[in-house]
Amino acid sequence: MKEEIQAAALFDLDGVIIDTESQYSVFWNSQGDTFLGEKEFGRRIKGQTLNQIFDGYFRGREEIQEQIRVALERFERQMSYAYIPGFPEFLTDLYKQGVQTAVVTSSDAKKMENVYRAHPDFTSLFNIILTAEDFTRSKPDPECFRLAMRRLACSPAYSVVFEDSFHGLTAGRDSGARVVGLATTNSRDSISGKCDLVWDDFTGKTWNTLKQEWQE
Repeated sequence: MKEEIQAAALFDLDGVIIDTESQYSVFWNSQGDTFLGEKEFGRRIKGQTLNQIFDGYFRGREEIQEQIRVALERFERQMSYAYIPGFPEFLTDLYKQGVQTAVVTSSDAKKMENVYRAHPDFTSLFNIILTAEDFTRSKPDPECFRLAMRRLACSPAYSVVFEDSFHGLTAGRDSGARVVGLATTNSRDSISGKCDLVWDDFTGKTWNTLKQEWQE
């Protein structure tokens, strides 16, 4: 009997599952304006973790880091956590097709508590959820996606990464998986060379339409 091949879909969180990136732009533009005199700071740090932002722009400024950390936690408690259009339907189709699913995010456990309050069934929707506490190297390092594949016992050849940020797209590519870029955070043109397919969102998408697009 031929062994059934396991497929896996690995999703970033912000800008892929949850429509939060425009809200984060508001927050980081405000912080950049206040502490750096830069009004469009949010665009500069898209896809970076908090530690990467602190190391790159606020190194040695511990008091400012703490102010930003407290303000960010307060902001995240008040954010909207609406799904990216079409995502719930796409996820339902993956379940019907027997595709394993994972959330692979650099968000920490405290941030995820806000997601779980907004969507009480969230943890039951995925086979695994990996957060910042689960890996030692952040995107663009591919460690997080490779860990998800190992946990799901799925090879890169049968894995698809869904990402929106430049760091995330790089991590997906370097993991060996195929990559779908979501043009929710950056323009289609800016991400098209960094992924295998570009989608605006998940509206009307299914596992079968994804496979058809690979072949076109």
